[in-house]
Amino acid sequence: MLNRRQMTVLGFAAAALAGSGAALAQAYPSKVIRLQVPFAPGGTTDIIARVMSEPLGRALGQSVVVENKAGGGGVVGASELARAPADGYILGMATVSTTAANPAINPKIPYNTLTDFTPVTNIAATPNVIAVHPSFPAKDFKGFLAEIKKNPGKYSYASSGTGGIGHLQTELFKSLTGTFITHIPYRGAGPALNDTVGGQVPVIFDNLPSALPHIKAGRLIPIVVAAPQRLAVLPDVPTFKDVGLEPVNRMAYYGLIAPKGLPKDVTDKIYNATLQALKDPAVRKRIEDTGSLIVANTPDQFTTQIKAEFEVYKQVVAKQKLSLE
Repeated sequence: MLNRRQMTVLGFAAAALAGSGAALAQAYPSKVIRLQVPFAPGGTTDIIARVMSEPLGRALGQSVVVENKAGGGGVVGASELARAPADGYILGMATVSTTAANPAINPKIPYNTLTDFTPVTNIAATPNVIAVHPSFPAKDFKGFLAEIKKNPGKYSYASSGTGGIGHLQTELFKSLTGTFITHIPYRGAGPALNDTVGGQVPVIFDNLPSALPHIKAGRLIPIVVAAPQRLAVLPDVPTFKDVGLEPVNRMAYYGLIAPKGLPKDVTDKIYNATLQALKDPAVRKRIEDTGSLIVANTPDQFTTQIKAEFEVYKQVVAKQKLSLE
């Protein structure tokens, strides 16, 4: 049992620790912040990070520098972030691929998506689209579904890679419709799009921002989109909810995360700075011009969202018996 002197010493120590924590949060940030993108430059994740970096830095009072840490479908960058100090000076961009789809299919992934990160906010969500090469026999969803049902195994689809959102979202679609089309994984959305546009693969499930230029040019035909409602840029294309496949109606997210254990005061400061940055109409427009929708949910809401996506794709992997082998 502690005597009075020991209790007094412990009380002073606890007060000192609390005071130092408050001082740390109050002083944050006092140097440059690194924002890691777990993919190569040019994709939607990289675009949104670079749109946000300058206004976020302005709101925080320090420069935010974007760093690309590509490899392994986002796993290399996410793994590095998980090992980083939880001091707010290394942040990362979170995607469905890095925090849900890849962890669901890869049991050897070197981080736990539910415990190794501190979610801050989902900045924006992007619709996804199933699109086909113009030579595909069908040009709308009803015809597309009838064609692949009539010819199981005849057609293939391209994705940005095994374990990515395009892969697992298509597998979810297949499981709900009882159809079979063969997966052709690529090392990124760019090569997958190139081969679909070139006619080597007839079908792709991709983020809208990268597919949209090809759709507008007539090089791809949009079939169905994953979005909360029909899109102004594709008003005649139904959503998955419209065609009775609401579980597939899941958009990609692009959020901010930090290593686990980030102090709440620092988390809140980054979150509030993000909200401040998103008040700028020019920033909002640049994000929305990619085909994305501003979300900016709370840290708790983003935590719940990541857990929900992870569970969805775990079930897809189990039902479709998917693996990296």
